[in-house]
Amino acid sequence: MSILVTGSAGFIGFHVSQALLGRGEQVLGVDNLNDYYDPALKHARLAQLRARDGFRFAEADIADLPAMQALARDAGEAITGVIHLAAQAGVRHSLTKPFDYVHSNLMGHMVMLEICRRELPGIQHLVYASSSSVYGGNTKSPFSIEDRVDRPISLYAATKRADELMSYCYSHLYRLPQTGLRFFTVYGPWGRPDMAAYLFADAITAGRPITLYNRGEMERDFTYVDDIVAGILAALDRPPSAEGQAPHRVYNLGNHRPVPLRRFVGILEESLGQAAQIELAPLPPGDVVRTCADIDASRQDLGYEPSTPIEVGLPRFVAWYRSYHRA
Repeated sequence: MSILVTGSAGFIGFHVSQALLGRGEQVLGVDNLNDYYDPALKHARLAQLRARDGFRFAEADIADLPAMQALARDAGEAITGVIHLAAQAGVRHSLTKPFDYVHSNLMGHMVMLEICRRELPGIQHLVYASSSSVYGGNTKSPFSIEDRVDRPISLYAATKRADELMSYCYSHLYRLPQTGLRFFTVYGPWGRPDMAAYLFADAITAGRPITLYNRGEMERDFTYVDDIVAGILAALDRPPSAEGQAPHRVYNLGNHRPVPLRRFVGILEESLGQAAQIELAPLPPGDVVRTCADIDASRQDLGYEPSTPIEVGLPRFVAWYRSYHRA
């Protein structure tokens, strides 16, 4: 029996694959290794996975239906679960490259639904990545899975909400058990270069200024990657019941402890041993001032309990960053 992980060379997909292998699962990883950020980092993650017993890899675009059909037919009944993490990420990138999101997040998600429905007869559960961005400009805090999510303020958010609706429809029509997970600002070792921790560390070590939007008056529910992985695996192991209503659930995975952006920068400065040059800027389109996850449902149903404070997680990221860049 195997777990198919899309986006396995990505940040979260890499850590999920490592955790699955660590508990004895067979993993089939899929990634198109695109150049949204430096592919060298993706190849470095992939090299770590290839060294592990039980890991197989296929380079493919999840939006390429024939390629994904061939891959799924080759895997056959061995695939019992899918963790679908491949997507075009980034709120700001969606302002300049909107069709990247249509391709990867809409067509890619549609292809995965059809693959699970038609090509994977042994599948028991599809777990897929959503985002805290679906809450849009919500000013109520914390963000609850019961809140309205029909007013996205970025195309990225709109595509992620569309994925949730498409998944609900397939669960209703075809009784395909699915769980959507709304991630809140994930960070940690092997993180993405377009995220705050990496961007700021790069700039600080190079002596370049960092930009704090909304004049630095922002808060984020920064969530350490190991806590996110624990939530993903807990969800995978608990497929929704197919009795009665559609077997589809959505949960928040966040730290539930929003961190002021200036505090985040302060811890990063302490960990790097260098002061940041700071430039202030207005809030850009599509961004929000504060995020905070209501995790009551995740605790109750998944046993989810994030345990890594920013004071612990950010120095771990810095240690990895220095090792990776030999800084």
